[in-house]
Amino acid sequence: MELKSLALRPQRCGLVVMSLLLSMFPVNAYAMHISEGILPLRWSVVWFLATSPFVAYGLYRLRQMSKVDLSFKPLVGLMAAVVFIISCMPVPVPTAGTCSHPCGTGLSAILLGPSISVLVSAVVLLIQALFLAHGGLSTWGANIMSMGVVGSFAGFLTFKALRALKINMTAAGFAAGVFADWATYITTSVELASGIRGDSPFLPLFYRLVIAFVPTQLPLGILEGAMTAGMVVLLYKKRPDLLVKMRVLKPEEVAI
Repeated sequence: MELKSLALRPQRCGLVVMSLLLSMFPVNAYAMHISEGILPLRWSVVWFLATSPFVAYGLYRLRQMSKVDLSFKPLVGLMAAVVFIISCMPVPVPTAGTCSHPCGTGLSAILLGPSISVLVSAVVLLIQALFLAHGGLSTWGANIMSMGVVGSFAGFLTFKALRALKINMTAAGFAAGVFADWATYITTSVELASGIRGDSPFLPLFYRLVIAFVPTQLPLGILEGAMTAGMVVLLYKKRPDLLVKMRVLKPEEVAI
């Protein structure tokens, strides 16, 4: 009974946080991610089909992990609330037709694994598109690809590679947050340039979009790196058993 109540507590907190956020943000706010109607239909379909296997595998992994650990689903719900909060900080970039913002997928990928982080991103992006007019339904697949797939795997692989090289937790977490954020916006630039270029060359438009993001995304990426490192190090100091449980650390690393 004690385990059950402990498991439900994060889930309830996540639902409360998300409910408060839905009431705080107006519908006519700047559109986050790639806005509705920016991409042609054929590109919307392409990105939706490209992300579908990742989302499906994320669902499969969630079912598998939940069978092993009953508290895993509430933990995923709490992480979804965290990603929702982090990615609800839009900084408009008018020249790019979208917004800059932290993503949170580097942190969720480190703690939950990249596959489930993709699923978390898909849910967060859908809620934001439906209730906050941030992003869009037609661009849902493209936004999952940039923030969910590329952001999650960039953050996860960066963290794992640095830890394998014996880099400390702070530096590894910082680099993971930075690269997850910047990889997301490079991918967003690719998606926008591919979709809106028409008969124009791809590369000149891609470069202009990347440059348009630099003034906002360069500092935001560093901020997200610091935030990711802070969260990971806090867990390492206060609850290393959770990091072992989530396979971020090996038991012998905690003992050292």
